[in-house]
Amino acid sequence: MNNLKNKVQLIGRLGNDPEMKTLPTGISLTKMRIATSESYRDKNGTTQTDTQWHNVSIWGKPADLAKQYLSKGSQVMVDGRIKYEEFTDKEGKKRCFTEIVATDIVFLDKKAIA
Repeated sequence: MNNLKNKVQLIGRLGNDPEMKTLPTGISLTKMRIATSESYRDKNGTTQTDTQWHNVSIWGKPADLAKQYLSKGSQVMVDGRIKYEEFTDKEGKKRCFTEIVATDIVFLDKKAIA
């Protein structure tokens, strides 16, 4: 059972421009939010859309490329792993934060590739 993997693949659009920072070690970190949507018909036959928002972190050279070529509305495919973090806020409440740590990103817009 040691072959179990934490793996996720998303195809969606950026909800904002990527935000990049360079750490003191010189490694780049880019963060962005990606929206994925799924449509279905409810019991009345009306089309409904369920949109989920995902926080994505990208490290190193792919982070530089994401900042350079992507912007709000860009379509991307992200491969990575899910990371959960728990922390205590200023008011003493436990909070949870979920993000996708990208290991690979594919630019799906023609403008990003050109």
